[in-house]
Amino acid sequence: MTEGNFVDYINLEVKSGNGGEGSSHFRREKFVAKGGPDGGDGGNGGNIFICADENLWTLYNFKYKKYFIAGDGDKGGKSRSTGANGKDIIINVPIGTIVKETKTGQILLEVLKDQEKKLLLEGGKGGQGNWNFKSPTNQAPRYSQKGQKGNKVKVTLELKILADVGIVGFPNSGKSTLLASITKSKPKIADYPFTTLKPNLGIVPYREFSSFVIADIPGIIEGASKGKGLGHHFLRHIERNSVLLFLIPVDSANCKKTFQTLRKEMNQYNPELLDKRYLIAFSKSDLLDKELFDEFLIETKKNFKKTPFCIISSINNSGLEELKDIIWDILN
Repeated sequence: MTEGNFVDYINLEVKSGNGGEGSSHFRREKFVAKGGPDGGDGGNGGNIFICADENLWTLYNFKYKKYFIAGDGDKGGKSRSTGANGKDIIINVPIGTIVKETKTGQILLEVLKDQEKKLLLEGGKGGQGNWNFKSPTNQAPRYSQKGQKGNKVKVTLELKILADVGIVGFPNSGKSTLLASITKSKPKIADYPFTTLKPNLGIVPYREFSSFVIADIPGIIEGASKGKGLGHHFLRHIERNSVLLFLIPVDSANCKKTFQTLRKEMNQYNPELLDKRYLIAFSKSDLLDKELFDEFLIETKKNFKKTPFCIISSINNSGLEELKDIIWDILN
């Protein structure tokens, strides 16, 4: 899924280097009539590494560079000198990137900490030079080994947003407006479905110079777990959030049913998502006068007895401090 410079899913083709060929050289020096074999080993092929970089937040760079080939090892030399190893390739990716084999979907590795480096493909081993094959019965071997071929694979890089809190809700539930109200982020806001096509991150300042990271995730719709709407592009970003904030507008036809639908889609995509800690914020309370507000509060307490919730308005900033307090308590 892409929008602007944000790319969170990309296919690459990577190849490690070939091992260098071993040498079949014989020692040749003045006054040495029959120098023995002294061919050196070939160098190893270059490896392919994946490294996490906290300064990156998108896979955008890979839109224009999708092939990575490590260097080949050099051939072995005389005097048992080993050929130089091939140059390694280090592919820098954002923290939270998963690498899968494109054909099978198997997860090969993932990087979760800054500067965490993992081996994706190992280069081919260099071949042995002829001096390795010398023996009492074969004192002049005229053969050596060829280097091993490097490995080649097509991989898919998948970025899952890492945040303390992920905002979950239907399109137009006020997620982007809430993010803009409690952070300095400036997400795209408009009154039509799927305004948010990419996750937006913001840092929420809290008391005593504390803070936490919150993500506005693209809106879910019924059937998202089967690929409808933004489907899996949306749902996979939920997996890396510590706490889920369900955002439900007070003018929803049935707030309880809306909440159940959101949970149902998450369960069908990945049942483990239901194990995450969560709370509910009922947005757009500025649409209610005092009488309607009191009625809504009574009804909500009845329907959500065991769930932490608050009623907010991102327009007039009511309830936002209470919301931050509840989130902070859950995070800590």
